[in-house]
Amino acid sequence: MLRVLAVDDEEPALEELLYLLRSDPRIRSAEGATSATEALRRIGDALGAGPDDDTAIDVAFLDIHMAGLTGLDIARLLAGFARPPLIVFVTAHEGFAVQAFDLKAVDYVLKPVRRERLAEAVRRVAELVDLAGNGPTPVLDTAADQIPVELGGIIRFLAVADIAYAEAQGDYARLHTAEGSHLVRIPLTTLEERWRSRGFVRIHRSHLVALSRIDELRLDAGSMSVRIGGAELAVSRRHARALRDLLMR
Repeated sequence: MLRVLAVDDEEPALEELLYLLRSDPRIRSAEGATSATEALRRIGDALGAGPDDDTAIDVAFLDIHMAGLTGLDIARLLAGFARPPLIVFVTAHEGFAVQAFDLKAVDYVLKPVRRERLAEAVRRVAELVDLAGNGPTPVLDTAADQIPVELGGIIRFLAVADIAYAEAQGDYARLHTAEGSHLVRIPLTTLEERWRSRGFVRIHRSHLVALSRIDELRLDAGSMSVRIGGAELAVSRRHARALRDLLMR
């Protein structure tokens, strides 16, 4: 049974969120705060009282755009505590998803909040709280395992393991999977740094590929390319030797 603090400086939105949370049978209590200052005070008091106190907070549902400190600011401050509550962002702005998951958010729910979508966020939180109750608090590494993508106005989680290659499109990157592609607001160089340990290598200034997804390495009149599913991608001379060495190990 989860103990929740919801934070939003717009009272009608806060009341609607609290109504939906309190109607979920997995929620033991749901209280609201209308400012970052109030939220930080209540969370600080809860952490000082201990996890078994009635004021304890398992998860904070944070709006992002608020007067004064934002929801992102709150999450950054909470990261300095030994056992902070889990974080779910609830916002009308999809453009902050990457920052949110870099801050180890459990979920990112877009407004207007749908009951089914909120229930999914509660399920994710409940699973993590249950794990924490049976051992050490789990370390969220969403940035390593998943990446948030927008699908029809809803933020979904795409497993990095499902991505075959990423294609640079200016300051964006298009992620290609067997089912389709997704445009994310992240430069290819940032993805290269994040995913190097997960077997992704740069083969061209425009492409980052998963080594495990390469079906063929082709040489033709001094040029090199790789085939990944139905796509053939050029390998630049700068990256050719390193790629060949990696594949021939």
